[in-house]
Amino acid sequence: MAHLLLLDIVANRALRRERVYRDHLDLFAESDEFLIRRFRLSRPVLLDLCATLEPALRSRTRRSNPVPPCCPPLGFLATGTFQRELGDRVGISQPSMSRCLHRVVNGIVELVPEYIGFPFNELDQIPVKRAFYAIAGLPNIIGAVDCTHVHIKAPSPDLYPYLNRKRYHSINIQVICDAQYHLLNVVSRFPGGAHDSYILTNSAVGVRLGQGDAGDSWLIGDRGYALAPWLMTPLTNPQTEQEVAYNERHTRTWSVKERSIGLLKRRWMCLDAAGGKLLYKPEKVCSMIMACCILHNIALKNGVPLDLDPQPYQDVDPPEPLQGPKNRHAVQVRN
Repeated sequence: MAHLLLLDIVANRALRRERVYRDHLDLFAESDEFLIRRFRLSRPVLLDLCATLEPALRSRTRRSNPVPPCCPPLGFLATGTFQRELGDRVGISQPSMSRCLHRVVNGIVELVPEYIGFPFNELDQIPVKRAFYAIAGLPNIIGAVDCTHVHIKAPSPDLYPYLNRKRYHSINIQVICDAQYHLLNVVSRFPGGAHDSYILTNSAVGVRLGQGDAGDSWLIGDRGYALAPWLMTPLTNPQTEQEVAYNERHTRTWSVKERSIGLLKRRWMCLDAAGGKLLYKPEKVCSMIMACCILHNIALKNGVPLDLDPQPYQDVDPPEPLQGPKNRHAVQVRN
């Protein structure tokens, strides 16, 4: 009886299908143009990023030519297309693509201290102030602040806070950039229903600036923010020649944020409405947003060209100007 059972087990093993491995693309054998178009980074930058993330992403494989684990997720962030389609292109399954995506995103988010930092230190502020001053002659500016929305699937069950003023569900991202379009600070944890001014007031940078940690320097923002000694906004009704000139220079200087957000969303199209909405839980979307912002700074730092024609981001429905008592000291500083 035991012999018959053993023969049955051996026969079943023999009937098992041999495991079939998909043919993988040797991505690093492709041209720089190919890599930039699909992953938004050049070969040297991709190799460096993969080497940085490799200890956290290493997994056992019997393949002699495994797909570099950071490339397929970068393809998703760059296009926002379906995971299955991206997996088919490089020869991995959709479940593998899903696991790989979140491991890579979490690994990139850990690089925040290295690539995103606000210039509270006076020495760090000098080049930022000079670059802003060169635009229109406004002094002491250490950042342009604004918010932008990333479209998400309506979260369940608590969906109302994510409904924004444009009547779709989103994450409201606060971005502070310098004159060269680098991101100095990113806040990606607030739902779409949160007001821009509320996000800034409750962010770490807003709190520290309110405490005077940046000295006599200030941010520049639109009328959706409350005027403060550390935040210069335009005048509502300019009367004198000097007030008109201030508003004109303010507009020219603040416009760098449009270019920054435009570059961010054109390079990483999962954040743009053209890429559709992100079908993930808000927590995962927030991590993806932060990863894209880090990759944006990496691309700018390494001079990676954008193969698409970048368009300035335009908010066709800006937030209502804040109404309330004037901050006398802030008005004095602006005057």
